[in-house]
Amino acid sequence: MTVPHHPAPARPDDAVDPLDLLAVLGRRRRRLLLWPVAAAVLAAGVSLALPETYTGVTRVLTPQQAPSSSAALLNQLGGLAGVTGGALGVKNPNDLYIGLLRSEVVADGLIERFGLKDVYRARYQVDARKELAASTRLDSEKSGLLVIEVDARNPALAADMANAYVERLQKLTSALAVTEAAQRRLFFEGQLRQATEQLAGAEVELRRAIEAGGMVSVQAQVGGAVETVARLRAQISASEIRLGFMRSYASAENPDVRRAEQELASMRRELFRLESGAGAGEAHGPRGTGGRDESGMANLRLAREVKYREVMFELLAKQYELARVEESKEAPLVQVVDPARPPERRTRPKRTLMVLASAALALLAAVLSAFAQDALEIAARDPTRQARLAALRAAWGRRP
Repeated sequence: MTVPHHPAPARPDDAVDPLDLLAVLGRRRRRLLLWPVAAAVLAAGVSLALPETYTGVTRVLTPQQAPSSSAALLNQLGGLAGVTGGALGVKNPNDLYIGLLRSEVVADGLIERFGLKDVYRARYQVDARKELAASTRLDSEKSGLLVIEVDARNPALAADMANAYVERLQKLTSALAVTEAAQRRLFFEGQLRQATEQLAGAEVELRRAIEAGGMVSVQAQVGGAVETVARLRAQISASEIRLGFMRSYASAENPDVRRAEQELASMRRELFRLESGAGAGEAHGPRGTGGRDESGMANLRLAREVKYREVMFELLAKQYELARVEESKEAPLVQVVDPARPPERRTRPKRTLMVLASAALALLAAVLSAFAQDALEIAARDPTRQARLAALRAAWGRRP
C-alpha cells in the first residue's frame, strides 16, 4: 500500500525562522563577545573613578503623645482642664520631628560643626543646605522608629553627621514645647502671669479706695456672698474658655457643646440671682449714711473683684504646678535605639551592578546591530526592498 506524500507547506517570504536568526548571530559572534567585554571594562573603570559614598544610619524613638497621668487630676479644676485636653497632642509625632530635623536651625548647626561648605564646595549657605538635604534621608518606620540616613565620602563623617542630627534634635526639642505637658505648662504660665498682673491691679484699686474713703465695714453675710459670687464668676470664665475652644472644632449641634452651653446658662442665672441678692444687701449692709453708703458699695464691688481675681489665680496656679510636675516626670524627648557607627561597606558606587548592567546593555546592542546589519545586506540584494527603502527615504525626505 502506497502512503501518500504530503509536501510541507510553503513558508511565507516574511516569516522569520529561528535558525536564520541564530545563523545571523553566529556570523557576528565576535561582536557579541567583544562589545559586552568592552562595556564591562569601561564600566569598571568608571566605577573605580567615581568617589565612594558611605551611609550613616541611626534609629531613634520619639516620645509618643499619649494622655498624661495628670489628666484625671485636672478634672477637679473645672472647665479650665478641658482647654488642654486634646488640642495640644500631635496625631503623628514622627512627622513633627521630621519637620524639626529639616529646619534651617538644625542644618546650619551641622554645616558649622563639620565645615560642610568646604566639604560640598558651596559658596553660599543656602547651597550647603541643599547639598545636606540631598545627602539626608528621613523616614518613619511602621514600628514607630524614626530613621536618619546621611551620605558622606568618609565613613566616620557619615556616622558623626547622623548622630549629630540626633543631638541637634534633642537640643531643639528641649528649647521648644513639643510635648503635651510642656505645652500645657507654657499655656498656664502665660495665663498665670496675666492673672497675677490683674490681681495686683485689683488690689491696688481697693487699697486706693480704702485710703481715700476710709475703712467701711460690711455685714458678715455680704462678705460671704462676695466670696461665693467671686468663685461662681471664676467658674463661668473657665466654662466660657472651654466652650470657645469646643466651638473651634465642633458644631453647635454637638451634644458636648449643647451640654456646656446649658451648664454655662445655668451658672449665669445663678450668678444673676446672687448678685441681685447681694445688691439688695449692699443697699442696707454698710454702716453710715450718705457718702459712707456710696463708699461702702464701691469698696464692696472692689473687694468682690479682688476675690474673683484671687480665685482665678488659685485655679491657674494649681494647673501650672500640675503641668510642671508632669513635665518633670517625662522621659527624655528623643531616645537613641541604634546609634550610627562608621559603615564597613560603601553605599555607592555599586561596581558589580554597574559592570553587569553595562555588559547586558552592550550585549543587547550587539544583537540588535547584528540583525540591523543583516537586514540592510539582504535589502541591498533584493530589488523590491531597495525600491521600498527608496520610497521610504523619499517620503521622509520630501518637504511638506
